[in-house]
Amino acid sequence: MIFLRFLFSRFFLKQLLLAGLTGLGLIVLTLDILDTWTHNGQTQEVPNLLNLQLAEANEVLQKQKLRMEVLDSAKYNPSLPPLAITEQNPLPGEAVKTNRKIYLTINPSDFRKVRVPNIIQITKRNAASILKSVGLTIGKTTYRDNIGKNMVLEMRYEGEKIAPGTVLPKTTPIDIVLGNGKR
Repeated sequence: MIFLRFLFSRFFLKQLLLAGLTGLGLIVLTLDILDTWTHNGQTQEVPNLLNLQLAEANEVLQKQKLRMEVLDSAKYNPSLPPLAITEQNPLPGEAVKTNRKIYLTINPSDFRKVRVPNIIQITKRNAASILKSVGLTIGKTTYRDNIGKNMVLEMRYEGEKIAPGTVLPKTTPIDIVLGNGKR
C-alpha cells in the first residue's frame, strides 16, 4: 500500500517527468550532433571515370574532394589504353558524401604472364588443349622427320627454341615442331 502511494505521489511523478525530459533532450542532442558529424543531406554526384587514365581520374577526384582506391586490375583489354579505368564503384551519377572512397578496377598494362607447360613428346591435339588451358595458342606448325607422327618435338617463340617453364604473356602464339611419321 505504501508503494502504491509512492508511485502516485507528487515527488515521484515530478522526478519521472524530469527523467523523461532529460532523456528526450539527450536523444535530440545526440541526433543533432550526428547529423552535423556525418554531413547528413550533404551529397555530391560521382563523376564518370570510365576509360580515363589513373592519373587523370586522381585529379578529377581530388577536385571534387573524393578519394580513390584501386581494387584490382581486370583482364587485359587491348582496345583500351593501359591503366585505363574499366569499372568504378559507386557508379557515375550516384550521390555520395565528401571524402568518400571510389573503388576502381583498371586495365593492366599487358596480358598476364604465364609459364609455358611441358608439351614435348605429347600429341598436337593434347598440346593444343594444354596450351589453351593456360591461355596460350598454337602458332605456326612445322614438320620434321621423326617416327612420332604429330608428336611435339620442340617449341619455339619468335624463331627461338624455348624450354618448358619459360614465362610469356598470355595469348602468345607458340610455334611447334612436330614429327611427320617418317624415319
